[in-house]
Amino acid sequence: MKILKIILLVLFIFFIGIQFIRPVRNISGQVLSTDITKTVPVPDKVGDIFKNSCNDCHSNNTRYPWYVNIEPAGWMLANHIKEGKGNLNLSEFGNYSKRKQANKLRAIAKSINDGSMPISSYTLMHTDAKLSTEDKKLITDWVTAVKDSMDTKN
Repeated sequence: MKILKIILLVLFIFFIGIQFIRPVRNISGQVLSTDITKTVPVPDKVGDIFKNSCNDCHSNNTRYPWYVNIEPAGWMLANHIKEGKGNLNLSEFGNYSKRKQANKLRAIAKSINDGSMPISSYTLMHTDAKLSTEDKKLITDWVTAVKDSMDTKN
């Protein structure tokens, strides 16, 4: 019994200790000139979908939930955000080459249609981020229109 108390005390001290090791937050507070909304025409409805379902992991401005303040949840969120921005950063979309922009647009449509985005662990905690059939069609149609527009400019 005494060993159990010691183990629990060590675990408690460890848990308290890790609360002081926090990852850097992904908050820039501004919309860059390279943001997708500044680079290509984004209708308000598509922009709203991006805000609710994509931007937290795929932009430079994350809206953090309360549980980010409890480690190791903050570390896991920081890792998800780093990975998401590595795949697609909507805030940096204008820095991509035209070819990469077209590929990213195709990937957006594919990920939305196959249901891999937004990820289920995100929609579990953010139920308003779930995409309806209409939302998916809206994004797919928008991607097609933007890609067609890009093709005619080249």
